[in-house]
Amino acid sequence: MNVRLRPQRYLQQKAHDQLQSMVAGPHAEKAARRIWETPGARWFTPEDPIWRVHAHAAMFPAGITSLLLQSLHPGAMYGVADHSGYRGDPWGRLQRTSTYLATTTFGTITHAERLIGAIRRIHERVRGVDDEGRPYEANDPHLLRWVHLAEAYSFLTAHQMYSSNPLNASEMDTYVQQSCISARLLGAEDLPETWEGLLNGLESYLPELRCTPPARDAAAFLLDEPPLPKYAWPAFSLVTGGGLACLPQWARDILGRQAGPQRLRGEKIGGRIAVAGIGWALAAERPEVAQAA
Repeated sequence: MNVRLRPQRYLQQKAHDQLQSMVAGPHAEKAARRIWETPGARWFTPEDPIWRVHAHAAMFPAGITSLLLQSLHPGAMYGVADHSGYRGDPWGRLQRTSTYLATTTFGTITHAERLIGAIRRIHERVRGVDDEGRPYEANDPHLLRWVHLAEAYSFLTAHQMYSSNPLNASEMDTYVQQSCISARLLGAEDLPETWEGLLNGLESYLPELRCTPPARDAAAFLLDEPPLPKYAWPAFSLVTGGGLACLPQWARDILGRQAGPQRLRGEKIGGRIAVAGIGWALAAERPEVAQAA
């Protein structure tokens, strides 16, 4: 068989396949069919705010925002550093997170609940102490609440910053409410259901946040020495810059990654360029395969 593609179409498909493999792993197509094609009841529809946000290319810089923000809580960061081996398998961690988000947003309720149950069982083994001797447990509702708030803030902020069709105020509150469904099943408690409540919830953790050695190492790993070929660093820097631009100012201060107005403006422009490029690549569909003559 012979696949006939124009050069631009070929490049788009190539970029699509590389992104899909990086984010969803070597069996991306099989996983996608399972999520999208399995019949059954789902929590959400394509019209729901959470579907719109999680299906948008802005999720790429949002992922950077989320990782950096989550890392500021010592319990969350030491749980990752001590148990996940993110340096040895950074894309594996990304792929697991991507699968979780896709399954709980777009998949069947049965698949989502099964995956959440598996994650809770894994969390039972994730426990230890931070650099100041404070114990942490991955199933701690207070810690799970922090992770949820950081993720929801990051995903929605990036969408509002980089989407040409941002949510209105009512839809933003609905997104926050919808994001609580899977978080509660994971064990998080006392979750806000409005955007204002989410912002207040994040700031309530400020006394607990600091830039620990593993948080500093994770930021350097993502921002300064990404696990990519060096030729890809300039393009990836647009994604990471776009993610940095979404962080609250207090988070940048704790990380030591401050930016003046000009730098922040450049990060936002770079983020828009990155999201446009990623959106173009993700829009590719599988070409029709023509029979060889």
